[in-house]
Amino acid sequence: MTDIVLHNYFRSSTSYRVRIALNMKGLDYTYVAHHLRHGGNRAPEYLAVNPQGLVPALVWNDGTMIAQSLAIIEFLDEMHPEPPLLPPDPHGRARVRMLSQMIACDIHPVNNLRVLNALRSRYGADDAEIASWFRHWVNETFEPLEKMLSESPHTGTFCHGNTPGMADICLVAQVANNARFNVDMSAYPTIARIRDACMALPAFEEAAPAKQPDAE
Repeated sequence: MTDIVLHNYFRSSTSYRVRIALNMKGLDYTYVAHHLRHGGNRAPEYLAVNPQGLVPALVWNDGTMIAQSLAIIEFLDEMHPEPPLLPPDPHGRARVRMLSQMIACDIHPVNNLRVLNALRSRYGADDAEIASWFRHWVNETFEPLEKMLSESPHTGTFCHGNTPGMADICLVAQVANNARFNVDMSAYPTIARIRDACMALPAFEEAAPAKQPDAE
């Protein structure tokens, strides 16, 4: 039993982000699964941990609970600075946060499970319509993201330079979700190249959904 606990779900892209960050920092943690499709995140015992009932939630070794994946990632970076997940300079940090938030704030909130379920239950959307919705909002952000990454001199092997960081973490988790909805990645060669470079690293590969103990 370790002191750090991660409440998560194998297929959750936000959980995937935090698993990558923990792996990159070399931090051991206890994996606690909450099956979102079975309502496990709404169980009273989990709501006692995180009243929002969302994953991931990190319980640090002093008992502090932190929710929201980007907040967790930045917390980990401050508590364990090596290897850094954000650049050392203000301009670089702003760029990495911008790229991360394009995915975390513009794609994920409209494409997460509770929104897709609401489309189905409230508006009668079928599987094809939900997949079309998902692809639309991915493309709305991936088109400018591809342009920004492909044209910036700050892009290297990874989103920012030649070491992976928070933006790469967000990118990889989103591309994994895209595959489930058959997003055509041919229009995004730079994004695909960065994703492939990340997945060659053990910290990313071992955090993948299929590698988790609750994977279906």
